[in-house]
Amino acid sequence: MNDQVTREPERAAASAPVPHRDARRARRYSGPDPLRRILPLLEVRPGKVAAAIALGTLALTCAIGLAAVAAWLVARASQMPPVLTLSVAVVSVRAFGIGRGVLRYCERLASHDVALRGMAALRANLYERLAADDRPVTVRRGELLARIGQDVDDVGDVVVRAMVPAGVAVVTSLGSVILLGVLLPSAGLALAVCLVLAGVVTPWLAARAAARTEARGAAARGEVTALSLEILEESAPLRVAGRFGARLGDLDAADARLSAIADDGARTSGLAAALGALAQGLAVLAALAFGIPAALSGTLSPEALTVIVLTPLAVFEATAGLPAAAVQLHRSREAARRLLALLPADPPDVSDTQVTRVIRTSDTASVLGTDDAGADGSGDGSGDDAALLTLDDVAAGWPGADGPVVAVEGVSLTLRPGSVVALAGASGVGKTTLLMTAAGLIGSLAGAVGGRSAVRQVIGGPDHRSPDGLPTERVGDALFVAEDGHLFDTTVLENLRVARGDVTPDEARAALDAVGLGDWLDALPAGLDTVVGTDAAAVSGGERRRLLVARALLAPARVLLVDEPAEHLDGQTADALVHAVAAHARATGRAVLVATHRLTPLAVADEVLLLADGARGDVGDPGRSGTPGVSGIPGPSGSPATVVARGRHEDLLATDPAYAWAAAQEA
Repeated sequence: MNDQVTREPERAAASAPVPHRDARRARRYSGPDPLRRILPLLEVRPGKVAAAIALGTLALTCAIGLAAVAAWLVARASQMPPVLTLSVAVVSVRAFGIGRGVLRYCERLASHDVALRGMAALRANLYERLAADDRPVTVRRGELLARIGQDVDDVGDVVVRAMVPAGVAVVTSLGSVILLGVLLPSAGLALAVCLVLAGVVTPWLAARAAARTEARGAAARGEVTALSLEILEESAPLRVAGRFGARLGDLDAADARLSAIADDGARTSGLAAALGALAQGLAVLAALAFGIPAALSGTLSPEALTVIVLTPLAVFEATAGLPAAAVQLHRSREAARRLLALLPADPPDVSDTQVTRVIRTSDTASVLGTDDAGADGSGDGSGDDAALLTLDDVAAGWPGADGPVVAVEGVSLTLRPGSVVALAGASGVGKTTLLMTAAGLIGSLAGAVGGRSAVRQVIGGPDHRSPDGLPTERVGDALFVAEDGHLFDTTVLENLRVARGDVTPDEARAALDAVGLGDWLDALPAGLDTVVGTDAAAVSGGERRRLLVARALLAPARVLLVDEPAEHLDGQTADALVHAVAAHARATGRAVLVATHRLTPLAVADEVLLLADGARGDVGDPGRSGTPGVSGIPGPSGSPATVVARGRHEDLLATDPAYAWAAAQEA
């Protein structure tokens, strides 16, 4: 299928005004604190967080102690006492000065270790639960990338930028108030009031500003990421369509909206910063106002006066980061809400020994079987004729603004070990949509997808899937080989190892020989170690297509769902590739469902299902009732496609005039 079939429904669904499941999930988590719900996924150890807070407290205590002891030392030294009376203070100043830097460094190591490990654990848990989730995700890929990327970082930053600073501020503020309260109770009380102003009121104002900006800011950041990804990946098609400049303009507008949202909260943030500085100044003035009369009356020594006046200058270092901590807390909460919107309310358990592995690259997705399934068909029950995959009256399609758009309906077929079934029809008739439904990448609109390679599930509800979502049905060992599958900027061997990590060079060469790339491999400068380049720039379209098929042959999947293997290939090479896939299936006990608009090689298929939409044309005018397809079979006319004929290739040639006419045109 072309991008018009696989991508446009996604964009229509993304822009649809009706609320989708992602929005419903977001509302579901709007009540309970989403940050509390997602914190367990960080797998943060309380002991490590407590250690980071303790180190931060000790570092700030050293800063406060340095200010207090230095103030006492200066005042006492002005009285010219014996040098020995100052030795302890001198050593303390040095110890506090060194300890402040060392402990701050240790606190940074401890807190960042907690945060980075938490982010890694959160991503792993998200991937695991998304892979095991049977619900659809209808966000664009750029939006999904923003959530898995920036939103995970924002949630992880709650440890370093919110929890640790808040804990340090509470402990050191209490200690400082007690210290000044012992020297002069009125000064301690004044410091407590000013600390409340700086540590409670100021963060509250900052949080209010964040509440107005973070939700819109997160959405704007997701939009910027989505547009950037679209421009980077689809620059060539956009230029051909004359829409590249318009999309750049959309990106500029989205970036301007993001900047405007940030500026919107600047006033309140500036007010919060001003209040912090004001509170510090008031604390110093209050210390002078209460301390000078006490010193004149003799109840407070001059050295103690310098301590209560200069100590607040260091104490407010603890509250200086609290407005940013409040903003980070709100940002992390919004990020957690967006991440939870991707997950089910009660995520399913994933076994450690039977893990369904999902490999997804760009628009290619392959769902490999459980770890104990063999590539040679030696898994459980592989020697019998039990169905590996069945479709029972399945309807396939995409979500739309006005409800599901059915592309193909009423399809029933059975794939057994060693069987080869072909879906034939014009480009755009719904072959790729049906394959993705069989692979579990799109929830079927009606009917049942079952067999040993799929969890039997009758679908009739509202859950659907966009092409860039994640699987709605957990397929055991079916591999979808997309027409425009992704090749990574690495070696030929490593690209083949995407399917199975232990592929040997000999196995790789054998797979490439099977798809007709043996001579091509011999001509490469470094053989299997040749780098294919960014987006496979170093290979042709036909070589890329056969590389994808070779990768599929190496996978441990029992069922191969191959989309348009004849694309970008001459007729002889395309036919040989289909024959190679069929021979591989029969030799290894696998099953193959191949979608193609080329009919000549389908003599190797056990059964051919002919898909068409609208009425069939007459023998003399096969395309009369529809838009002629590539093979002369009527193309899409807007109505759902159905199976208009089925049987062996030879039988269809003899009994179906349109099929015979299309095959003759290829010859």
